[in-house]
Amino acid sequence: MLEHRSTHIPQWKKDEIEEIKALIKTYPVVGVVEMHEIPARQLQQMRVEFKDRAVIKMSRNTLMQRALSQSDEKIRPLNDFVEGQTALIFTQLNPFKLYKLLEKSKSPAPAKAGDVAPHDVIVEKGATSFKPGPIVGELQNAGIPAAIEGGSVVIRESKTVAKTGEVISPKLAEVLTRLGIYPMEVGLRLRAAYENGAIFTPDVLAVDESKYLSDFTMAVHNALNLAVNAAYPTSTTVRQLLQKAFNDSRNLAISATILIPEVIKTMLAKASAQAMLLSTKIPDVSIAQEEVEEKKKEENPSNSEVL
Repeated sequence: MLEHRSTHIPQWKKDEIEEIKALIKTYPVVGVVEMHEIPARQLQQMRVEFKDRAVIKMSRNTLMQRALSQSDEKIRPLNDFVEGQTALIFTQLNPFKLYKLLEKSKSPAPAKAGDVAPHDVIVEKGATSFKPGPIVGELQNAGIPAAIEGGSVVIRESKTVAKTGEVISPKLAEVLTRLGIYPMEVGLRLRAAYENGAIFTPDVLAVDESKYLSDFTMAVHNALNLAVNAAYPTSTTVRQLLQKAFNDSRNLAISATILIPEVIKTMLAKASAQAMLLSTKIPDVSIAQEEVEEKKKEENPSNSEVL
């Protein structure tokens, strides 16, 4: 009787597992998300925001793992990401769009003692709303260069008070909150997502879209140049290749002085330009003759008087 009780699974757990398995079959993308320290109010707001795009399912880790284990073998590796405060998310969005959606849903939150800085935490130089008092010492103890100027507390210079990955001390957490600096982010963090037999992790999904577009555009540009220079005909390059061939043959005809209808006007214009250039380098004959006569008169003034 005792052995029978130890192996008995309550019906509500069976129903929970079956519900998760049904969601796995219904949606092409299944994700494992971290829910550490997300306020209930914010979670409820996310449910409303994601209503038409994703379904968030919270359950015991053991039940989620069992449901995954009883599903397609390709999705079972998601079990490795089910730990701590975890939930499953189901969607029609591809993993990249799901990752982007979850990142956008995050909101700033105050730091607590022991939190790890997600990025460099910088306190900017400038005035504060604090009046002179013990706050000056508190700021200084937290590593923030503070002083009293003009009857108020000011930060004398910008200071990085915590670098990425550093643990935030109790003193620093308190003064950051008082300064209105919220370095933490609260929201669902995607640990992994499954789609079509593949598992995607954040390091793959965190795509810099602007850089990706720039790289893609550059690749297309380079490929086009290579195809044109190699005279490789495609539906994209054939027009440019024909234009290049026409221009090359036209330039050859002009350089070789081959008189054909397509270049005759250009050649006449070229000849005219060369003639005008040449005329600027040859002195006017009439002016030159006058200069010669004047020189003769200067040399033989008697002849001019007889005349």
